[in-house]
Amino acid sequence: MTNNLSVVINSDAPQVWTMLREPSKVAQWHGWEADDLTAEINEIYFNSTVIEGADHTTLTVDGGDIFTLKPVPTGTEVSVTRAAMDHNSEWAAWDEDITQGWLTFLHQLRFALERHPHGKRRTCFFSVPGTGGSAIEKLGLKDVPAPGEDYSLTLGTGEEISGKVWYRSNHQVGLTVHSYAEHGEGLLIVADQPVIPDVRPDGGSMVILSTYDLGAHSLETIRTLWDDWRSENYPTSEPIH
Repeated sequence: MTNNLSVVINSDAPQVWTMLREPSKVAQWHGWEADDLTAEINEIYFNSTVIEGADHTTLTVDGGDIFTLKPVPTGTEVSVTRAAMDHNSEWAAWDEDITQGWLTFLHQLRFALERHPHGKRRTCFFSVPGTGGSAIEKLGLKDVPAPGEDYSLTLGTGEEISGKVWYRSNHQVGLTVHSYAEHGEGLLIVADQPVIPDVRPDGGSMVILSTYDLGAHSLETIRTLWDDWRSENYPTSEPIH
């Protein structure tokens, strides 16, 4: 089942459009910090195949997926409509991964605009193989409350965290986390990933931490807790970055 690829953001459409059309703004919600993030953003959002709607309510990105912005009473509904899949394409096996990625990034976009519109995030990211089991379950996140409700729990990493449930879907959990920002909250997303034959035969999981204005010591403490948990539970996985 494909998740609904839309969010309602408590911002007006021009503000959302700016987050889609300025590379430095896109970097605050698309993906996570990586050496190739700038190149990826330029390829997806700013290459010669990208089409901007004349009224700034649609954006067709590389590959044909379409962002649509629709004013609603509570802000702007932002949706992504996937392009028809070419079963002969090299990307066909990754189709569900891309869909799930858009869901993650839409919620990161909403969080960036509503909670840190002028902030600069620092991220931690890692992925793990499915042979070690679901990261959502191992972290104790399977039964978090409904979106919008408060939560307080102790993660499998040993961290005691609290905040609000940002979203839940079939395969993902997003939580705001008070201790991941000097002011306000950061965002934790844990997503279980589908099987991709010959690439990810057992499925897997990924974790994205978005932090804001933490000191170097606080950020390194969080990073170490997560990396220790990763190496203990998924010893064949790559280190956090």
